[in-house]
Amino acid sequence: MLESTACYETDSGSKYLVQLCKHFAHKIEVSYDERDGRCVFGGAVGLLEADESALRMTVRAPDEEWLERAQSIIEVHLVRFAWREDMEKLDWVRQAGEA
Repeated sequence: MLESTACYETDSGSKYLVQLCKHFAHKIEVSYDERDGRCVFGGAVGLLEADESALRMTVRAPDEEWLERAQSIIEVHLVRFAWREDMEKLDWVRQAGEA
């Protein structure tokens, strides 16, 4: 399983978590509250965690294609939702794991 993480420092982490999950729920399986979210992107799972200072995102996928696809979906939408903060991109960090 491949895994990558990104962290976006913001005072609005919970707001963005809820906004992302509500948006994704129109098309995919999602569960969330104000602090934690879980989104199933076909072959990948996105885990979101918010606190007072950041939104942390983890993507777990069986292969490179699904990993990159889920990262891109989360990032494109977060950039759109965080436009007031001039957010441009996330720095995804690959975690050690099995392919």
